[in-house]
Amino acid sequence: MNITANEVLDAKGLACPMPIVKTKKAITNLDPGNVLEVQATDKGSTADIKAWSEGTGHQYLGTVEEDDVLKHYIRRASDQELKEEKTFEQVIDLEKLKQKMEANEDVTVLDVREPAEYAFGHIANARNIPLGELDDRINELESDKELFIICRTGSRSDLAAQKLTEKGFKNVKNVVPGMSQWNGPTEKNN
Repeated sequence: MNITANEVLDAKGLACPMPIVKTKKAITNLDPGNVLEVQATDKGSTADIKAWSEGTGHQYLGTVEEDDVLKHYIRRASDQELKEEKTFEQVIDLEKLKQKMEANEDVTVLDVREPAEYAFGHIANARNIPLGELDDRINELESDKELFIICRTGSRSDLAAQKLTEKGFKNVKNVVPGMSQWNGPTEKNN
């Protein structure tokens, strides 16, 4: 597949949220209708860029993998197509989540990081459903339970919280700033 992009952004070697941060900046320099190619090595970037594009009105065209490099293609939206980027309003900080867990409250933590990230350290009993699989696996979650959504920095979990709310989940909280700052107990998958 040979796709011509108007601009190429090198985000190789960067982890979430940096591919999105750089994409947001780079796409503003493009004319509407032009295509941005984002080159990344972070496996989670596919779901992140797709969800961000859909949330802002830009058109996610697809991703091609070549030699361990993911090439994401995004068409810049016109001013009429653009949506104001939203952030999920219902948030909880790490300390409050930790207090709920220490008080043995019924806490359901959904970790939307990639399986490799989850394997190297996660909150005990957290469910792992990567952001990119959320649409297909949403039926694994109880919509009436309080859900605490976490990722590495709060970006993917923000997108996941918005998606779950759109699907009818009423009691969703985005955990900020995420696992990168978590100092509570963790488990690892061997």
